[in-house]
Amino acid sequence: MKPAWTGYLTAWLLLCGAAQAAEVEGVKLADKVQVGGAELVLNGAGVRTRVFFKVYVGALYLQKKASATEAVLADAGPKRIAMHVLRDLTAEQLFSALKDGLSNNHSPGQLAKLEPQVKQLEDIFNAVKAAKNGDVILLDYLPGAGTRDTVRGDDKGTIPGEEFNRALLRVWLGNQPADASLKKAMLGG
Repeated sequence: MKPAWTGYLTAWLLLCGAAQAAEVEGVKLADKVQVGGAELVLNGAGVRTRVFFKVYVGALYLQKKASATEAVLADAGPKRIAMHVLRDLTAEQLFSALKDGLSNNHSPGQLAKLEPQVKQLEDIFNAVKAAKNGDVILLDYLPGAGTRDTVRGDDKGTIPGEEFNRALLRVWLGNQPADASLKKAMLGG
């Protein structure tokens, strides 16, 4: 009987572990989320640091796990970047960091083509004014619609264009990511 009991206990522990959500810096992340009617899985998550300050927990959700930037960018399906804010930030700080990430991963010509969408993103952040510790910012890509921006559970608008979403993804996953360790974590490493 002892080997059978050990087998049941081991199976139960494995099932319990698989059902638990990930936790990063005290932020509990769902293993699965619904975006645009599709179920997405947590691909990876980590902490965005700037100098030595922990700024937010960033999480990437995809329909199917991927460990390479190229695979994520090639996927035309729904996606989510979740930013769980760990410190108070102004709209200017948020937008400036995203704009720097866009500039670091795109040529001036590419940025010029994205200018209307970047302006729309800036307007969204300016309307929000600030993000406080504990706030959640969601950037959901909805095929055919664009990137829906949600702050504190409120839909702030959808920015059109698949290429704009790819550009945003490069902020975290590009050749010059905002944070190399966060990129590695979001890609499941």
